[in-house]
Amino acid sequence: MEPPCYLRIDQVRTLLAEMGIELSERQIKRAADPDPNGKRKLPFFVDPIDGRLKIEKGTLVRIYREAQIDAENSSKI
Repeated sequence: MEPPCYLRIDQVRTLLAEMGIELSERQIKRAADPDPNGKRKLPFFVDPIDGRLKIEKGTLVRIYREAQIDAENSSKI
């Protein structure tokens, strides 16, 4: 099992671009910011040492893969 790899917001944008998902910095920031209920669209957390938002790389990739699988399963082909 691989150790976790935590990404900052700028690194998330780069990773998603490598996967073919072009998002603006603002779009990623909106997914990382909590809504009025305190929930985030993506599971970012505040690093307890440096105070920056981070997300685990494998979790982010898994979320996109699951969305793709759901879309494939619900298609009418």
